[in-house]
Amino acid sequence: MNFLWILCAFLCGLVAKKASLPPSIGYLAAGFILNFVGIQADDSLKTLSDLGITLMLFTIGLKLNVKSLLKPEVWLGSSMHTILWIAICLVSIKTFAIFSISYFSSLDFNTAILIAFALSFSSTVCVIKLLEENGEMKTRHGRLAVGILVIQDIAAVAFLVAATGKIPSIWAISLLGLFALRPIISKIISDVGHGELIPLTGFFLALGSYELFELVNIKGDLGALLIGMFLASHTKASEINKALMSFKDLFLIGFFLSIGFTAKPTFEMLGLATLLMLLVPIKFLLFFWLFSALKLRCRTAFLGALSLSNFSEFGLIVASISVTAGLLSNEWLVILALTVSISFITTNVIYNHAHNMFSKYRGILSRFERLSKLAEDSFSQPCQRPIVLVGMGRVGMGAYRAINNHSEQLAWGLDADKEKITWLNEQGVNAFYGDAEDIHFWESIDLSKIELVLLALPSVKDSLSITQQLQAANYEGQIAAVARYDDERQKLEEHGIDKVFNFYSEAGVGFAEESLALLKSKL
Repeated sequence: MNFLWILCAFLCGLVAKKASLPPSIGYLAAGFILNFVGIQADDSLKTLSDLGITLMLFTIGLKLNVKSLLKPEVWLGSSMHTILWIAICLVSIKTFAIFSISYFSSLDFNTAILIAFALSFSSTVCVIKLLEENGEMKTRHGRLAVGILVIQDIAAVAFLVAATGKIPSIWAISLLGLFALRPIISKIISDVGHGELIPLTGFFLALGSYELFELVNIKGDLGALLIGMFLASHTKASEINKALMSFKDLFLIGFFLSIGFTAKPTFEMLGLATLLMLLVPIKFLLFFWLFSALKLRCRTAFLGALSLSNFSEFGLIVASISVTAGLLSNEWLVILALTVSISFITTNVIYNHAHNMFSKYRGILSRFERLSKLAEDSFSQPCQRPIVLVGMGRVGMGAYRAINNHSEQLAWGLDADKEKITWLNEQGVNAFYGDAEDIHFWESIDLSKIELVLLALPSVKDSLSITQQLQAANYEGQIAAVARYDDERQKLEEHGIDKVFNFYSEAGVGFAEESLALLKSKL
């Protein structure tokens, strides 16, 4: 990567961070700035971009439960949204044409459908980054959004096959042989240990699956996603995912920069892109209405719809193919690139206030909620235990064992990862599935029976959000949390958390106390 790209991306990312915006917005701006001053992209940027997307889809697969795609709110919600969106978008485009708005008046019906279809997708890169940065990948609305994105990605691949005429090879059937090789693949992954071979294993699996699927004329990105799903149940799936996280984020910078290099915009094109952005609220309303009709809680429907209210980089792929085929002018590629970029920015900015927006408009949004609930959204409270541990990771499990081993059975666990809860229950841990950032959850239980809430979460933002929901639900007990740094500790205490434990210093204290106890036992 050219040093000027790195310098510009770093400076713009830093400015975005200082403005309380995600760095990815800065990377988008950097691409347009570099293009504007005449710096050209080369093949290395495309390589980095493709690598970032491949790693991202592979890591999505590692965290995805295939059964979640079979839920009606996922497959039916996604397909119905696409159908309704294309119809509404077509009407909108034709309305723009009636008013003789530039570039719209020259579109024929087939091209208008193509643009409507391209704009029907939500951005996998934008949404996944957004959910990861907010620690919401495994929440109810996070898993809903990811499921919708996967269905859309599968549809996108099907379109590309039809549009490019790239029919899968007869040898594609041989990919089913991977099921027979699964024990061998699992054994190899288990033997790599915990060191530097872990990230290398991730690269090997992601890029190997990409090349394997390309060999049989199936889009490699789909291969990375499917192989990730194929290996999601492996014990090292989570470790591989964490090892690839930094690499994925670094390579995705290339993707955001590449959007800015698409073409040089004019003010007229910027105006048209802004006009297309008027369709984003329609996308949100469609998702929210469909999710509500499918009996999802209003908070899940609202946050899921809001995260998906953007346009996808896939729109640029559709436009590029259409330009090559002579169906679209090159100017439309620029317009769609601007529209996608603006939608990324607006989604990131608005979603930062999503929880506050829900709290403010909850009364209105709850009117769309169905009386009957899905089984997954029901909760039974263990009232006999007055201590709640939110977050059943290593810290949460350590606290759970310490409390229940040295006293009566006083604590129960809570986590937003349903698969983890199922596994913990099988191990005899009294843990329950629920989203602690959902005020509906706290209002559905008897808070007078809870005396202490322990927030064993790595994200300070999550701890602050949960504290806010507890306060709004009139919780009167004590709250404790963990932090990694002193500034985080101070911030948590300022927002009403009674006790904050510094993760590193408290771990050292505990280690010393246990060691001294061992020494005393020998005296």
